[in-house]
Amino acid sequence: MKRDHLARQVVATARLTGDFTLRSGRIAHEYFDKYQFEADPVLLDALAEQMAGLVPDGTEVLAGLEMGGIAVVTALGRHTGLPCAFVRKTAKPYGTARLAEGAAVNGRTVLVVEDVVTSGGQVVLSTRDLRDLGARVDAAVCVIDRQEGGAEALAAEGITLHALFTRGDLDGSGRTPAS
Repeated sequence: MKRDHLARQVVATARLTGDFTLRSGRIAHEYFDKYQFEADPVLLDALAEQMAGLVPDGTEVLAGLEMGGIAVVTALGRHTGLPCAFVRKTAKPYGTARLAEGAAVNGRTVLVVEDVVTSGGQVVLSTRDLRDLGARVDAAVCVIDRQEGGAEALAAEGITLHALFTRGDLDGSGRTPAS
């Protein structure tokens, strides 16, 4: 599927209109529901196929962030053949009690995988946690960079962001619905 057609599919599948309260408390009249493209196996697979080209050489493990990054990392792993780690926001106090489940990250070059990056805050926090576990992390990949300071926040932490789409790619006007 061509990239421009894929962008139109993402918009058609995930753009909602109405009144939505955002995490910041701001009210938006459009909302980008990323779980809609993650729940569509055909669309998610096409996104992952395109994202595979964004994975930096030398990557040893893909690390998907809870919650939306988990679906994306699983699909991306299928296209790259790379093992996946699933990164929690906080370790559970039971079971394995691990912060990162799945593939081992200690001593390996890890690519952080996220669905949508806005401020980059969760990627920064999770990268710090992964580095504390011994991972080498210098890049992240996402489906959509909303271009609201996330890439800059990541750069300040030594992380290069690779995005399949920016907000301008999704509507051509440089404006994307809130998410």
